[in-house]
Amino acid sequence: MTDMRVKMLISYDVVPELQQAYYEFVLGELIPAAQSMGLVLSEAWHTAYGDYPIRLNGFVARDKATLDRILAGSDWRQLEDKLKRFVTAYHKKIVSYRDGFQF
Repeated sequence: MTDMRVKMLISYDVVPELQQAYYEFVLGELIPAAQSMGLVLSEAWHTAYGDYPIRLNGFVARDKATLDRILAGSDWRQLEDKLKRFVTAYHKKIVSYRDGFQF
């Protein structure tokens, strides 16, 4: 059986003055809600140096149809809208799943 999983990569910069509220939202709301929808946080990267987004998070879904259903739902849209209150330069990308760093 081939691996049909897909990965959603979201990258962004956290607004410095909102950093504490951002962490509270991500850890207390975004990640648990995403997991309850069927997304698994596979990675969370922080850029320490260079002209790249400060954060890159990967969420894995079992297949493209599942991810499409989640992203089309109002629950995900509300989470995404709330995340965007804490960040700038938000970008979302869907890629075929593979282990390790993807951008």
